[in-house]
Amino acid sequence: MEIQAIPPLPQAPAVEPPVLSESPSLLPPVFQNDSSAPKLITQGAEALLYRSTYLLPEIPCALKYRPSKPYRHPILDARLTKHRILSEARVLVKCRKEGVPVPAVYALDEKEGWLMVEWIEGEVVRIKLNEWLRNRKESGIQEGGEEHLKGLMRRIGSAVGRMHGIGIVHGDLTTSNLMLRLNGISIGDEATTDDRILDGEVVLIDFGLASQSTADEDRAVDLYVLERAFGSTHPRAEPLFSEVLDAYGQSFKGANIVLKKLEDVRMRGRKRSMLG
Repeated sequence: MEIQAIPPLPQAPAVEPPVLSESPSLLPPVFQNDSSAPKLITQGAEALLYRSTYLLPEIPCALKYRPSKPYRHPILDARLTKHRILSEARVLVKCRKEGVPVPAVYALDEKEGWLMVEWIEGEVVRIKLNEWLRNRKESGIQEGGEEHLKGLMRRIGSAVGRMHGIGIVHGDLTTSNLMLRLNGISIGDEATTDDRILDGEVVLIDFGLASQSTADEDRAVDLYVLERAFGSTHPRAEPLFSEVLDAYGQSFKGANIVLKKLEDVRMRGRKRSMLG
C-alpha cells in the first residue's frame, strides 16, 4: 500500500505592524479639523506624541495621545487609558506645584485618551551629551574641560532629588526623558556647538510610568535605571555619575537611605548579569 505524505498545514500570513502616518485622522475628532494639524513627532508602544498648538497658533504644546488597543477588551482598555492619563496629569501637576522642573499641564480628556502639556523648546540630554562628547573626541581633547559636564550632571541630580523629595518616582529615568531647555539660546546659535552645548535647565519629561511613592527601594531603582542609561548610552560620561548622586544628596534630605538602597540594587543587578 502506497503511503502518501501529509501536506503541511497552511501558515497564517505574517501580520505587519500598522504604519502610522502624520494624518490627524488618527487623533480624536476634536483635533481632526484643526487649522494647524498636529505633527507626529514619535510613536511609542502605548502612545503617540504630536506637536500642536494650545488656544493660539503661537503657543506650541505637546499632545500625547493613547489610541485604543484592539487586542484589549474595550472596557478594560478604556479603564486603563483613563487611569494612565489621569495618573500622569496628577503627577505633573504635583511636580509643578512643588517646583520640580516638568512641563505644565494645559488640558486633557481621559475618555478620549489625550493629554496636552507645555512644549519644551530644547533637546533631550541624550542628543546634546553625545554631541558634546563627539566634539571633544574630534578635537582630540582627552582630559580637562569637564566643568560643563559636571554642571549638567549636578543639575540632573538636583532635579531628580527634588522629584523624589515630593514622593514622585519617574519609572523610566533615561537621558531620553531629560531635556535641556534653551534658556535664551537660539537653536542654530554657534554658541550651542562649543562650551555652551550643555547649558540650559534640566526638565524631566514623559511621566507615563511615574507613580506617587515614598519607598526608598523605588527611588533607588530610579537612580539605578539612570546610572545604567549613562553606562550604556554615554560610557565616557559614566565616571562622573558621582556628581549626579552628590547633587541628589544635597537636594533631598532622605538621600542617605536611598543611596544605601542603591548599593543593594546594584548588587542584585550584577547577580542577574552574571546569571544571564
